[in-house]
Amino acid sequence: MLIVVRMPPRYRDPASRASRSRITCITLRLAALGQSERDHAACVLSLSYNDPCRATWRSYDPCVTEYRPPIQDIVFALQHVVGYDRLAALPQFEHADLETVAGMLEECGEFMAKVVAPINRDGDLVGSVRNPDGTVTTPESYRAAYAKLVESGWGSVQFPEEFDGGGFPWTIGLAIHELLQTASLAFALGPLLTHGAIDALLHYGSDEQKALYLPRMVSGQWTGTMNLTEPQAGTDVGALTTRAVPNGDGSYAITGQKIFITYGDHDLTENIVHLVLARTPGAPEGTRGISCFIVPKFVPDADGEPGERNAVSCLALEHKLGIHGSPTAVLSYEGATGYLIGEENLGMRIMFVMMNSARVSVGMQGLAVGTRAYQQALEYAGQRVQGEPIGPSGDATISGHPDVRRMLMTQRAYTLALRRLLLLNAVHIDLAQHAEDDAERERSAEIAALLTPISKSWGTDLGVELASLGIQIHGGMGYIEETGAAQHWRDSRITPIYEGTNGVQAADLVGRKLPVRDGASFLEFIASMREDLPALQAAGGEFAAVGASVGASIDLLERTTGWMLRTGGGGDAASVLAGSSAYLELWGHVLGGWLLARSALAASGLGDAAEAADQLATARFFASHLLPKSAALAAQATGGAADVFGIPLARL
Repeated sequence: MLIVVRMPPRYRDPASRASRSRITCITLRLAALGQSERDHAACVLSLSYNDPCRATWRSYDPCVTEYRPPIQDIVFALQHVVGYDRLAALPQFEHADLETVAGMLEECGEFMAKVVAPINRDGDLVGSVRNPDGTVTTPESYRAAYAKLVESGWGSVQFPEEFDGGGFPWTIGLAIHELLQTASLAFALGPLLTHGAIDALLHYGSDEQKALYLPRMVSGQWTGTMNLTEPQAGTDVGALTTRAVPNGDGSYAITGQKIFITYGDHDLTENIVHLVLARTPGAPEGTRGISCFIVPKFVPDADGEPGERNAVSCLALEHKLGIHGSPTAVLSYEGATGYLIGEENLGMRIMFVMMNSARVSVGMQGLAVGTRAYQQALEYAGQRVQGEPIGPSGDATISGHPDVRRMLMTQRAYTLALRRLLLLNAVHIDLAQHAEDDAERERSAEIAALLTPISKSWGTDLGVELASLGIQIHGGMGYIEETGAAQHWRDSRITPIYEGTNGVQAADLVGRKLPVRDGASFLEFIASMREDLPALQAAGGEFAAVGASVGASIDLLERTTGWMLRTGGGGDAASVLAGSSAYLELWGHVLGGWLLARSALAASGLGDAAEAADQLATARFFASHLLPKSAALAAQATGGAADVFGIPLARL
């Protein structure tokens, strides 16, 4: 049980007995307390000013900060920053006008705050467990919340109407997923992987496969997984050894072991649809010889209902640092019945369909956990009284301390910048598929390809950083598990690792995306960011100052991009890769500063003085406190590989 003891000033005299025993926080087990109080670890003990032996108790649960869905900012970004109007103007999305979307998001946010957010702590403390009989049990609260999620239909909004989806843009599905993931990251992982499997079947599944699986997966009645990793094959997918042998009836016998399978087994749905990478007899070595198969937990019968149990079993659940509610399984396939998706040896193409959508969604996890950590830290800082604040705000709580306010503003500025980047990425993913003009589709596909590794990598790195700042703002209380601040960091730490490590994302940015049209794709996007600079300059004052900072960072990004192109073109791949992570982070900061500057300009013309002031203050802070990192990142990006390999491995 966590007990906070607040000492009145009169008992802080060093000569007093009370002062000698004073403490700010202690952890005690009190047998006299009721079981529920012990379980929830939550009391504040306030000593009386008149009698140090008297105390009043106030029960609280510090780890259940109510989730406040940022609907206003999401709608603002869609309407004024990322160009959602281009999607809403398309004939297939005439029902997805911004007014309709705003109403949907309000309703969705209320659902996530009331139904999903309260189970977040339960998932961490209770977790999912593998039973002696090999079955997996999720927390009871998960089962109730998942049933309500399926009933609500929020997971199906962005999928085609022919498979019982809502027919809305993928951008709106991502916005909904922000709300779901912020409410409970571990819980949301099941729907996230299901969405990736749905995308793969939409692109490559046969008509029969789509008819059988998609309506049930879109509704959430069945979930989906991605089975890539094996003990000897992590990032190097081409090293996998799982076998797929034809059965002679159109199906295959799948044999092998997969690890790190998110929601690989659970009790939330009546069936699980595993998408499994495997090799057929005589397939080429490496990634060219990989195929993708549907392997359902229960083989559907003639009516499409779960039938015979397939030969796939859960050997174990991983014991993880965080996301305890998400069952991460080790799965064994022993001649399990599988069905080929598309043609043999197309597994890598299908995998990238799954992973590209998942990578943006994982970037959204960084925003989600950062937002939840920020909201909790903000609430704590606004209540915690400690020392004498020194700052212009006059706040009596620690929120009035300049360094605490700096951390809170850092959390706010990064979360707003990241939200705009992710939504901009999503808009271009939609335009690449649905724009009516061929040239517009092609250009949006290039922009989406550029932004996706930045969204995933910068987003998840920020999620970890912002969760860590949340702990720092709590001080010692943040390091105590009962406050819940540490859960956000533990949950977030996996996100820079899965769906392609952030180092892989950086390598993809410089190795695959930068060379497109000999760098013209990147340079054209950099030029497009400059188009907002004249308006910032014309607005004068603080807008012009923000514009000058953003303009300087854009120039720096352009010069660094030129160095990358020249160095890579000269054959020095090691130097390009050595600077790739810093180059990606440089992109993230420049994009963030640019998008927040656009936000400030847009808000200035809406007639809402308070909102305009907030948006401008956020853009100013980013420009003055965060964007200056660009200079150091550019130097790091162009530092070359010599010093990276300057010490032999044996002497490191």
